[in-house]
Amino acid sequence: MEQTIATEKNTVQEMKKPSIYSLQLHELKEWLQTHNEKAFRAEQIFDWLYKKRVSDFAEMSNLSKTLREKLKEHFTLTTLKTIIKQTSLDGTIKFLFELSDGFSIETVLMRHNYGNSVCVTTQVGCRIGCTFCASTLGGLKRNLEAGEIVAQVVKVQQALDETGERVSSIVIMGIGEPFDNYDQMLSFLKIVNHEKGLNIGARHITVSTSGIIPKIYQFADENMQINFAISLHAPNSELRSRLMPINRAYKLPDLMKAVRYYIEKTGRRVSFEYGLFGGVNDQAEHAEELANLIKGIKCHVNLIPVNYVPERNYVRTPRNQIFKFEKILKEHGINVTIRREHGHDIDAACGQLRAKERKEETR
Repeated sequence: MEQTIATEKNTVQEMKKPSIYSLQLHELKEWLQTHNEKAFRAEQIFDWLYKKRVSDFAEMSNLSKTLREKLKEHFTLTTLKTIIKQTSLDGTIKFLFELSDGFSIETVLMRHNYGNSVCVTTQVGCRIGCTFCASTLGGLKRNLEAGEIVAQVVKVQQALDETGERVSSIVIMGIGEPFDNYDQMLSFLKIVNHEKGLNIGARHITVSTSGIIPKIYQFADENMQINFAISLHAPNSELRSRLMPINRAYKLPDLMKAVRYYIEKTGRRVSFEYGLFGGVNDQAEHAEELANLIKGIKCHVNLIPVNYVPERNYVRTPRNQIFKFEKILKEHGINVTIRREHGHDIDAACGQLRAKERKEETR
């Protein structure tokens, strides 16, 4: 009995320790100095974390034993446990990871002709409530800390190390609303972008939001070179409110105003993510309305043939209708592409694998 209590106590203490992946380089330097260590050790630690990608502090052989013990005492290193790894015929790999507190998240590796892209999760669940998305089933459990987001990329990169490949781009489009976990998301961006970190170029990183307007203004003022996408999915307020309840709080006209501010502030274009749902938002009149909504905006439209989610009632738009929708946008001079499907033969929709395997989290 005493041994069981001691084990549970140690587990709780381990869970309370932050991930070392949460620290930006300057923060790690500050931590070292406050613990009577040399600041230059931070770059050595980053090298072990992001270049050599070790899984234990004990492997950091050019650090003193005392420092390694300090790191182990204050931080966790391995924060994700692989529960399921699904591999698609097209090379897409979906991971279901378990966190230290038992909650689960999804991360996806997508293979393109231009490189390997990782789609990361920022929250356990989601409170936005989009009616087509499996990620929001069961609501929001908690935010991820920056290190738990970083660890997703590290875990995928460790898998790619076996074949001599590397992660070349990141999309923040997994479970959760990134701007609802803004500070941790921003810290993640700075860590993976840093040359001493994973060194993923800013223009190879894309963050997507469903439209938390105050954070769009804040993100614009960060003036980063990160690619920016808006989950739009409807060309008018009435339909968008039906699909995405967030539109009731942050109205479509105000969202478009924020988008224009972002473009003016950064000089960068915005991508509009537009999922096509059969008989809902995929008709010719919707394409015409969308073209009028975004006319004159420096943008790109990404049409997404949606994956079927059993818990939702939406169906896929027929292929010929997708091409018709695209054609109308092009006739209006809109830059548009149809997103290539990934992992159609596995649980590809965002949150779908978690909903199937961890029903207690998504009720």
